[in-house]
Amino acid sequence: MIGKLNENRVKIIIGIIILLIVLIFIRLINLQIINGASYKEQSEKRLLKSLPVTASRGDITDRYGRPLVTNRMGFNIIFQKEYIEDDKLNELILNTIKILEQYGQSYYDTLPITAEGVYSFTSPNYTKPTEKENIDYFLGKNQYKKGMTAKEVLAMLKDKYEVDDKYDTETQRKIIGVRYEMEARSFNSFTPYTFASDISMEVVSYIREQSEKFKGVNISVEPIRVNVNGTIASHILGRVGIIYKEEYDELKSKGYGMNDIIGKEGIEKIMEEYLKGKDGAQSTEQSINGSTINVLETEPAVPGNNVALTIDLELQKIAEESLAQTVTQICGGFGATAGAVAVVDVNNGEVLALASYPTFNQNTFNQDYKQLSENPAKPMWNRAISGTYAPGSTFKMLTAVAALESGVINTKEQINDTGIYKYYESAGYAPVCWYYDDYGIGHGPQNVSQAIENSCNYYFYEVGRRMGIDKLAEYGKKFGLGEYTGSELTGEAKGIFASKEYREKISAVWYPGDTLQAAIGQSDHLFTPLQLANYVATVVNGGTRYKVHLIKEVKSNKDSKVVLRNEAEVVDKVDISPENYNAIIQGMKAVSETGTASNVFADFEIPVGGKTGTASVPTGTANALFVAAAPLDNPQIAIAIVVEHGAHGNYVAPIAKKIIRYYMEPKIVNDENKTNNRLIP
Repeated sequence: MIGKLNENRVKIIIGIIILLIVLIFIRLINLQIINGASYKEQSEKRLLKSLPVTASRGDITDRYGRPLVTNRMGFNIIFQKEYIEDDKLNELILNTIKILEQYGQSYYDTLPITAEGVYSFTSPNYTKPTEKENIDYFLGKNQYKKGMTAKEVLAMLKDKYEVDDKYDTETQRKIIGVRYEMEARSFNSFTPYTFASDISMEVVSYIREQSEKFKGVNISVEPIRVNVNGTIASHILGRVGIIYKEEYDELKSKGYGMNDIIGKEGIEKIMEEYLKGKDGAQSTEQSINGSTINVLETEPAVPGNNVALTIDLELQKIAEESLAQTVTQICGGFGATAGAVAVVDVNNGEVLALASYPTFNQNTFNQDYKQLSENPAKPMWNRAISGTYAPGSTFKMLTAVAALESGVINTKEQINDTGIYKYYESAGYAPVCWYYDDYGIGHGPQNVSQAIENSCNYYFYEVGRRMGIDKLAEYGKKFGLGEYTGSELTGEAKGIFASKEYREKISAVWYPGDTLQAAIGQSDHLFTPLQLANYVATVVNGGTRYKVHLIKEVKSNKDSKVVLRNEAEVVDKVDISPENYNAIIQGMKAVSETGTASNVFADFEIPVGGKTGTASVPTGTANALFVAAAPLDNPQIAIAIVVEHGAHGNYVAPIAKKIIRYYMEPKIVNDENKTNNRLIP
């Protein structure tokens, strides 16, 4: 009886199992055959992923809101590791490279080794002075064995990335370069890799049409940085680029990712914390090959703040264009090669224009880098803040102020220029005035105004000797010569003010004759054009030296609320008596009306005070300098111009004339939203 009962139970269990199998079989038929296509489509769509939404950087504008740097939307190629089979990665990279090359597009590859196995440091990632230093830096940052040759590194990476021997060496190098870049930017399932930026629509269409061939490759739409005016203000604005590992290590705590674009130089770098927006996020449905099918929800990105500079865009254009034209014109006769212009508001230290020639285009910086870095004229070098030059006779107002205020001379005393200064003749040193060199006689009796007008070396030899180098150096510091200006730009040179102290630093002796040369702007003096402009501003405003600045204000992109505003900051103040001030101003005015710059300004409708300068250099024609202020009855701007091998300051003075004429023209500056209040009668 019990056996029969157990047998029935077994039959029931078997029946249930058979029923379950039949039901499962029916369900499988339904899933795979009857509704298979529909369920496959749904399964592909249900791969959810959260992707970052890149925030636009804030705009950079001039003082009137005119755009200098802004954004446009462009396409990037993104690799997503979770959709890529490891053994297919190299092939996928090669296929993507081929399509980019077919359409003349570039991609990220900073491995500094050629296909032939030679080190080649032609990217802005490597800026050490020598190749050996760049090699050591490259090996050190990647923790490669010290002293490895380029061929050894390439062979090591080929093995590491399992690059097939079926490819030729050129193809192998391309794959290795991208794999190196991927590793450097921590490519993994959580960190996508930006393969290329700002690609063409043809490439986008091809990749989307051939999505099966590009499994794991996605197209994102992201803001692309654009310098609106091409080469204008390139040295000021700087550039952006994809974040380096070292930068990421420093910035990751602030929310930066390994594919972020950050400021690398200039205002873009200096104002990074303000320009950088806050990235958003979007949840997407993606197919099994990584292609985005649908955006489900989005956390909006917050754009960065807008930065307004103190420069006037139109004035900057005039400074750059007239500088380039002048250098080109002088080049034919004297070999002029380069130069710089600085324009400063005398009443607050704002930089209105800052030009350096030759220049370059930030929009094509990466493509042009090799050519730029090999150009002997150094177009990437900002001569306006980093170039240091002997000031020549443009220095003589400083000597005049120091001598007058220290009491070794007064405005009425005359010194008789006989041509040859014989005070140290017994010691074998008797310098001459330039006028004696040219005409065989001296200027004759000169007061301080006449000495500035005629640029009389003899006069300044004498007052320099009476005063001494220590007093001259004391005043030089007050006027900011040989001192940092305070400009926000990095790379500013401090310069050198000739002094006993400096000679001691270089283990050299200061001789009495050195004081004479220092008093006329020679000797060891080396100053930047921006220092010279601010020194002139300090003279003509009556002795107030302001900290120079380029950042005017920062406004929120959301509501235009002011986040930061720079106010005028006084660094030093020099007491200049009204009598002494007027004597110096009269001398500068006479330079433009009857003196060495009169052929440029004699009939000019605006009163200008100027000073020409010619400074000898070790080889080639002398450098040409010109400084100016206008309008002289109520000074508003100060200008300094330097042209390397420009021969004479008179030849570069027309640059200042163009700048002054534009600045003083009545104008109202308009932008999209408002009329600016700059109206000059």
